[in-house]
Amino acid sequence: MKERLSRRDFLKIIGMVPLLKIAGDAITLNDRLPISQDRNTPNVLIIVFDALSATNMSLHGYPRQTTPNISKFAEISTVYNRHYSGGNFTSPGTASILTGTYPWSHRAFNLYGTVAKTFEDQSIFHSFPGETYTRMAFTHNDLTSMLLYQFAKDIDVFKKTKELCVFNEYLVAEGVFNNDHNAAFLGEWMITRGQRGQDLRLPSSLFLSIIQHIWRNKERQDASAKYKRLFPRGLPSTNAGPYVYLLEDAIDWVQSEIGNSNKPFLGYFHFLPPHEPYNTRREFVNIFKDNWVPVKKPPHIFSEGYSEKVLNTNRQDYDEYVAYVDAEFGRLVDFIKKQGLLENTYVIFTSDHGEMFERGILEHITPTLFEPIIHVPLIIHQPGQVSRVDIQTPTSCVDLLPTINHVINQPAPHASEGVVLPAFTEEPVQIERSVFAVETKSNPKNAPLRSGTVAMIKDRYKLIHYLDYKDVDKQYELYDLINDPEELSNLYSSQRSLGQDLQDELQAKIQEVNRPYQIK
Repeated sequence: MKERLSRRDFLKIIGMVPLLKIAGDAITLNDRLPISQDRNTPNVLIIVFDALSATNMSLHGYPRQTTPNISKFAEISTVYNRHYSGGNFTSPGTASILTGTYPWSHRAFNLYGTVAKTFEDQSIFHSFPGETYTRMAFTHNDLTSMLLYQFAKDIDVFKKTKELCVFNEYLVAEGVFNNDHNAAFLGEWMITRGQRGQDLRLPSSLFLSIIQHIWRNKERQDASAKYKRLFPRGLPSTNAGPYVYLLEDAIDWVQSEIGNSNKPFLGYFHFLPPHEPYNTRREFVNIFKDNWVPVKKPPHIFSEGYSEKVLNTNRQDYDEYVAYVDAEFGRLVDFIKKQGLLENTYVIFTSDHGEMFERGILEHITPTLFEPIIHVPLIIHQPGQVSRVDIQTPTSCVDLLPTINHVINQPAPHASEGVVLPAFTEEPVQIERSVFAVETKSNPKNAPLRSGTVAMIKDRYKLIHYLDYKDVDKQYELYDLINDPEELSNLYSSQRSLGQDLQDELQAKIQEVNRPYQIK
């Protein structure tokens, strides 16, 4: 005999429906994020925005409100206010992040440079055990691609750049020669465009270069026309490389990958904006058309001759592009929060180098190592962090690898030149420690460091040393970065004792790193 359901029992069951829905939602979330409660295997998410200078971020006191979303993220993170890149362009800066070593060690300091073979097994990706972690990577930047292809055997999900592009100019290099990408890429470039770098030469195939040029221009024009309303200055792209893309597509892809990962993940995602050309989205065009004028600085010996008007126009375009980057990063952080990932993810925000609009110098392909070029952001959110911590001591991008290894309980590679960052260790802060940045594009890869520029930052001072430049060889500049953050007063002549002490330390360091490359 069937029992009838009483009205009272019926109301009890109805009252449980909301709880059943909540339980169902929790099960769905746990299915999507099976690692959300396992703090012994945290996710590590590294976000790199190319050519983002800390000196142009409102987070660090810049008068234009360029980074409101990044500043909001900083309120639940640790902010490293005096953080430095390893070099002044992508190859050395990125290689230093990925290997925990300076350019004089990893040797990726030439244009389109790659690390020495001994470092191919000493990357961030190699530090994460593949049986435990899903290791992901993506970049818009073809210089970064050269490095990622070197580390590809330790990357589980390596998204090809062309797959997230509106248009790319590769004919065969990417996708056809995956095992020999770097050689194929440079070979294709030589055939269709000519020699890379400062020693420019005509393409080796004039016919193919003309065909490719016509095709390339038409495709670019078609893409720009399609998206002109959204990007009136043109689509995000790079003048140096073969990509036209939407940053939004890359952010969407990252969200999909980290949101659906069935294992703890390491993600290294290197986006090209705000690298030139500064093609911001419509809502950011002219938002900084104001009367603000930066500090005027005298031309440097390496001045490129740009007028203040040209520099300030480019600065405004750049600042508007930074605001676009900030908005897309804010969208990514909102997604991470909604997915509950902040509870078990180290979110690392940084850049490979900065950008410059002063002293007659535009952008970053320059021998100089002033603050706008090498002072970059570093913001790290630790799992569950709810308040801001500010670190004022100098830190370096080479510190990231040993810090990440520390939090995942893995030993740092023996060649690492960094230390575990403050806020991640109980060791006392090394106030007297020196950090370095190196520019040496013209130096042969497997030779002692003889030409270029080296900067050493120690406590409040920065010493810059120029090597093997005509009329500038062995010249030094010394700045007090606390009292003179704009680097207007060279103290090297007036404070000879201090300058000599720092010079002796820097020279000893150069001799030390040159020793393995000395000609016997």
